[in-house]
Amino acid sequence: MVKKNRTFQRGFTIIELVIAMAVAIIPIFAIGIILSDSQRGWNSMYERVHSDVVTDSYFARKMFDAITRKANWEKITLAEDGSWVEVYYYANDDSTILDRYARFYQAEGDLNVEHGDLGTGEILTTYTACRNVSNCTFKVVGRSVQMILTLDNGNQTLTTVSSAVMHN
Repeated sequence: MVKKNRTFQRGFTIIELVIAMAVAIIPIFAIGIILSDSQRGWNSMYERVHSDVVTDSYFARKMFDAITRKANWEKITLAEDGSWVEVYYYANDDSTILDRYARFYQAEGDLNVEHGDLGTGEILTTYTACRNVSNCTFKVVGRSVQMILTLDNGNQTLTTVSSAVMHN
């Protein structure tokens, strides 16, 4: 009788390799999906926080606060429907009479600020504080002026309420 020598080769069979690859690929795909969703969420949140609606809202509040705080609380003009407000201030520290005004109003989707001279009635400057304004109303409460501003760029709507106390 002839004896067959069997030699055992070391290594993996093809089935073992396929199973090992499948086991390794599943966690890799899961981690990839998690990273992809995280990146998408990060981009979405970044766009919401740094969108033009948010930056315009921030700028409009700061500008409204800065101008209104230097205004005189004894004289203020408000439209009956609250669509505009006019505050009065001194041109410089040496002035003894109110000689300047600032009017906040909404026109064609913009929040505009008009500065003028009370003595001559001349408009000195007019500029746009922010765009994408869908609604803007003003209220006077005691010594403070409130601005309720709603911005909408089609993707995001933001409503902010700003209140500034007049100090002069």
